[in-house]
Amino acid sequence: MILPIVSFGNSILRCKCSPVQENQPIEDILKNMYETMYNAQGVGLAAPQVGLDLSIFIIDTTPFCDDENNLIPLKKEFINPEIIDYSGKDESFNEGCLSIPGLREDVIRKDQIKIRYFDKNFNEHTEKYEGINSRVIQHEYDHLQGTLYQTRANRIHRDRAMKQYKLYMRRRKKAK
Repeated sequence: MILPIVSFGNSILRCKCSPVQENQPIEDILKNMYETMYNAQGVGLAAPQVGLDLSIFIIDTTPFCDDENNLIPLKKEFINPEIIDYSGKDESFNEGCLSIPGLREDVIRKDQIKIRYFDKNFNEHTEKYEGINSRVIQHEYDHLQGTLYQTRANRIHRDRAMKQYKLYMRRRKKAK
């Protein structure tokens, strides 16, 4: 089932999410989140983006793969994640977000992370990621912490982008 995506301004996007309990049923939640993410043409989706106060996010970086890069696509669920190390060099990338449609900004993030999380069967893992997989994980993890990517953007760019977003939303409302 495709879930409605929560838009910028909804307070759940600014809250730290509650942990998932081991016996909590999440299979349908994960299935619906994947369906919602693919329908919106996203590469990641966090539970608060669909109105759920749960420490869960999903990613599928397959759309970033092409013949010219050596990216190994990552499709995975992260439950109760914790990034335990940020390393490598600072990398800038133009990010967008399903909860802030029509807005993209350059965001600087470390290009490597180490993350501890549980899979859908509640097995614990600690893994390292780099490149675009690391970036998408960091973006979605931020959602669970109540942080939106635009707060990480350069302040001048962020202010300009927020003006563009407000204009976009006004035009969208008029079009309806």
